[in-house]
Amino acid sequence: MKLNSLQSRIRYRIKRSKDAVFIPGDFQDLSDRDQVGRALRRLIVEQKLIKIGYGLYAKAKISSVSGNAVPVKSLPSLGKEALNKLGVTVVPSAATSSYSIGKSTQVPTGRVLGVRDTRISRRIGYGGKYIVLENVS
Repeated sequence: MKLNSLQSRIRYRIKRSKDAVFIPGDFQDLSDRDQVGRALRRLIVEQKLIKIGYGLYAKAKISSVSGNAVPVKSLPSLGKEALNKLGVTVVPSAATSSYSIGKSTQVPTGRVLGVRDTRISRRIGYGGKYIVLENVS
């Protein structure tokens, strides 16, 4: 595989990485911000990546059912990984905590993530499905 274009170098780095979530800062050593953004947009068109939020991209694979690009991991695990990359502390949500200690019998969906940072306001998701960020003190 020749790595002479920026897009091929980014594609190679994504393929070799164990991470499922990427931010443009992961590729800043390859080129400047505008060129990295253009290359990431081309990879979205090629269905190698999915945009899951502002400046957040996830590895994608082609669904055998629909033929569309879907992330390689579940939405809650993508959300946790994305928030960790952004430096936000992820903790169990109130619903998860009450279920795990036996206070509630309602099983949490996993789409609600507890965060310690009160100033975070992000939409993380794709295809109309989003994660809800709950401020847990």
